Amino acid sequence: MSETPLRRRIAVVAAESEPAQAALRELGELYACVDPQRAEVIVPLGGDGFMLETLHRFLPSGVPIYGMHRGSVGFLMNPYRPGGLYDRLALAQPVVLHPLEMAAVDERGDKHKALAFNEVSLLRESRQAAKLRVSVDGVVRLQELMADGILVATPVGSTAYNLSAHGPIIPLGAGVLALTPISAFRPRRWRGALLPHEARVRIDALETDKRPVSAVADFTEVRDVARVEVTENRDVSMTLLFDDDSNLEERVLKEQFAT
Repeated sequence: MSETPLRRRIAVVAAESEPAQAALRELGELYACVDPQRAEVIVPLGGDGFMLETLHRFLPSGVPIYGMHRGSVGFLMNPYRPGGLYDRLALAQPVVLHPLEMAAVDERGDKHKALAFNEVSLLRESRQAAKLRVSVDGVVRLQELMADGILVATPVGSTAYNLSAHGPIIPLGAGVLALTPISAFRPRRWRGALLPHEARVRIDALETDKRPVSAVADFTEVRDVARVEVTENRDVSMTLLFDDDSNLEERVLKEQFAT
């Protein structure tokens, strides 16, 4: 005789799209959902963008997140199935994520901080390419990079914008970050670097009077930056839950063999 799964207190949140809202209504009829403040597990319904919003929203509570796909891109989500949710949660595999911390200083000297579970990217604001100086752990590695921008990606984020910019896919346990140029013009042959996860990356924006640059940490944007420092914050963590037969580590591995 099988054991009855533990009925953890769940809160369901949903993106504004109709598929997500319909799933919210369906789950609300099947389960005794609670307010997020009382939940033991948060269940976001949507795509990867909504998952990132959920991670940031509930970061202070540290409640585990079990997403179900009701959006466009669902790499960080589990398949949507309304039934058997308690069983799935009982068997789910945890993945602990540590975000990047962005510390930016803009042209006025104002300081800004933000966290990113996917990537921190610097992007040109105008028709002219950005001109950037890249340092790692206090050593200048690129005196001048002319490009549309550059990004620092976590292993989870390596399959997102980083992959679109031809950066490497990073296995979750590799302990490295991706430093990837975006449409590099000079040096044209530089394809980026893999850095230890404890590395401190500093990027200075040069000639900002005619080449303004913005910095984005997940969905937090700072305009007209002068310099940005990026480090992994090991003091902050969030736990994602994935179905046992479709865990995140396997998904990342499969992406490396996608054709």
